[in-house]
Parts: sequence; C-alpha cells; structure tokens
Amino acid sequence: MKLTTAAKKMIGKLPKTVLAVVCILGIILAGCGSQADPPPPVDEVGLELVAEGLTAPVALAELPDGSGRLFIIDQTGLIRIVTSDGTLLEEPFLDLRDQMVSLNEGYDERGLLGLAFHPNYAKNGRFFVYYSAPLRSDAPDNFNHTSILSEFQVSEDNTNKANPASEQIVMQIDQPQSNHNGATLAFGPEDDYLYISLGDGGAGDDMGTGHVEDWYDANAGGNGQDITQNLLGSILRIDVDSGDPYGIPPGNPFVDGPGLDEIWAYGLRNPYRFSFDMGGSNALYAADVGQEFWEEVNIVTKGGNYGWNVKEGTHCFDAENPTQVPENCPDTVGEGHPRAGDPLTDPVIEYANTKNPEDGLGLSVIGGHVYRGSLLPRLDGRYIFGDWSTSFGSPDGSIFVANARETGLWELNKLRIANSPDGELHRFVLGFGQDADGEVYVLTKDNTGPAGNTGKVFKLIKPKQGNP
Repeated sequence: MKLTTAAKKMIGKLPKTVLAVVCILGIILAGCGSQADPPPPVDEVGLELVAEGLTAPVALAELPDGSGRLFIIDQTGLIRIVTSDGTLLEEPFLDLRDQMVSLNEGYDERGLLGLAFHPNYAKNGRFFVYYSAPLRSDAPDNFNHTSILSEFQVSEDNTNKANPASEQIVMQIDQPQSNHNGATLAFGPEDDYLYISLGDGGAGDDMGTGHVEDWYDANAGGNGQDITQNLLGSILRIDVDSGDPYGIPPGNPFVDGPGLDEIWAYGLRNPYRFSFDMGGSNALYAADVGQEFWEEVNIVTKGGNYGWNVKEGTHCFDAENPTQVPENCPDTVGEGHPRAGDPLTDPVIEYANTKNPEDGLGLSVIGGHVYRGSLLPRLDGRYIFGDWSTSFGSPDGSIFVANARETGLWELNKLRIANSPDGELHRFVLGFGQDADGEVYVLTKDNTGPAGNTGKVFKLIKPKQGNP
C-alpha cells in the first residue's frame, strides 16, 4: 500500500499507543515500518566483527554445502574456518606455508591468494587454490617465482580439514616479478567453469623483464595486449572436469583462431579481485589496479580487451612518460594483432588515485561484490568494493558503493562507517567476501605486510542507532 505525503504526516502525529494498535491490526503497515525503524542513509553501514587475530586475510568464501561455514584465506599460507556459530577454529583447514616463497614482512603481493570450491563440493569435496611457490627449475632464471593453481580434496574423516597429500597441480605460471599476481579464482554461476585472474607480470608500465612486445608501437612491452605468447594480463577460463590436467571450454574466444585457448579476456594490469554477480545477469566484475593516476572496475565479457597498457582507465597512457597523459591514443586494437579492430573497452567505474594531481580517493582499488543480501536493502543490486589505503604511512582504506547510470561512468559514493567515531575505517582493505545469502564482508589489517596478528574480518550490517 503506497501512502501519500499527507497520510504519512497524519500517521506521524498519532499517539504511540494508537499507532501500536494500528500496526497490530495491519491497517497501514508501510507507515508502521517507517515510523518505528527509519531506514539508514545509503552512504552508511555498520560493521560486525566476524574474526580477528589473523595476519593478512585476503579473501573469504562460504562453503557450498549448507553448513554455513566461512573459509578465510590468509596470505601467509593458511585457510581458516569460521563455524556457523561464529567460532574461528584454531586448526587451519589447509596449511601451505612450507610450499610457498618466503614473504617479505614489510610488504608483499605474493602468498596464498585464491580459493574456489567446486560447485559440487558437497558431493566430491574438491577445491582449488592459487599460491606463490619458489621458481620452478625450468622457468627463466631471471624470473621471480611460479604461481601454482592446485586442486585438493577434503579429508575423508574430518570435514574441517583438507587432505594435504591430495594436491594435484593444475597450472603453473612463471612470474617475472613479485607483484601483479591477480589470483582470484571463481566458478562461473552459469557454466561451472573455473575463471582465474592473472596480472601483467609486475614491475611497472607493463615493461621490462618478462614483458613481451605488442602491436602498440608507442608503448614498449605489453603482456596486457598480448594473447599469443603468455597468459599474463588476462582472465582465463578452464574446464577442471575434463582434460589432463584441465580442458578448454569450446566457447572460449580464441579456440578457433590465433590466441591462447585459456584466455577469456585480456588487456588487464592487475585484476587482483573479481567476482560474479549472484543475481541479475551474473555479470563478471573485475577491479584492475592502476599504474599512475586511475583506478578502474570493468564488466568483463568474452574476448574483451580492457585497454592496458594503451590506456589506463578511460585515459591514454605513455609507458615511457607515465605521468604525462597523451592527448590521443587508439580506441581499437591496431594492425599486427590477431584481433585487429576489436574495441578497447572502457571501465564502468573509474576514480582518481592519490598520485593523481586531482586528489584521488586511494592507492589501489580492491574488487568486491554486487550486494544481494537482505540486511542492507537500499544497497541491493549495487556494487560494493573498496580501496587499500590512501597511503603506505597509515591505514586509511575505504569502502565504496557504485550504481549504474543510463550512460557513462557509474555513480560512486563512499560508505560511512556508522560505528566509527569519524565514519572512517582506519584499516588497510585487503579484500571482500560474500556468503550464500548475498551478505558482504570486508577483510582488513592494521599494517602493510603479511606479518603480525592485526587481521580482522567484518560483516557489513545495518547501522544501529546510538552507535558512537
């Protein structure tokens, strides 16, 4: 029942005792709800502590078996479980620390970075992880490490423990540098194929050791624009239910022509975090960390090219002079590339970072999720994501919400933290997670590197009246 403004004013003047009787009788329910519990503003959320004492929580997922358990990936090599009653189990589900590179305590982008449960996990107990291992013997000598995509099985006699001896290596990607590892894993909600994000190989400007030449002569290097020589700077799609060690989905864009068969989309710098919308059209949202001035979020589609390093966001990019923005650059892939003529697709969300002369919002975009929960109905269908921090010097991360416009870049707002005295988070943002109900979690810590025990996970909830 829709109430007029006059009716709402009349309801507001009723004595509380009369209003209570009216509510019980169900005469004007809409008026009762707004009178008793006014909705919070769209730019404010509360945070509820879910887990603490972690080192560097980078991702979270709910187990698809109906148990309500949340699995937290700690960059240091551990997967921890939060039970349905909110208990963080002391014993890890999986410990990969002995198989990883040694991490730099001050700052490091390597580690245990990705986790995905097979869609039929409740029956087959299969799950997949992405971690940084020491450089394999047949990799180039001047490379930094090897990224490993592996399959594991849950233990037969304890559902809170993985079987570490069950590891089957699915894919190995030699990484020329320590940074830009991408590393999100997710199964497509419509096809059950495994999607994997890979950065451009690291260093800066998509140049240097391990960065191949591409079609755009104005910029040296170009793993982001390459689809034939390596998998870096791309989002991959593979079939883990066929092949040895995996199969290629027949619908992948380059299967019947030039290009590596695993690639689903390319032209990316460091798609550290991506996610599928649980509702709507199940769109794939990939946040791509910027180089100099701009952070971006893309909606990724089959065969799409998202511009790096020809463009940074919607802006032209000069690899030799990265702080000087060229006036002109191509809008399509040029000659000399197997996909000549394809558009360079611009992001749907863009904002200036703190290196930008326009005074940006943060240093590194952290991808999140489209909200599909019930606790924050005003955010339904909107994309929640964040930024790591405004600087290395102090924890000052942010949580944002974006809403599509009919045309152009999306509307972007910063979410105020209701239970913070000044509305700020005051923590580094490492990642986001989403449970089976569509509720969203933010993963944080107080220091820059994978050390200490300041890591915390919070659930986004409705702001409570009276919070400080």
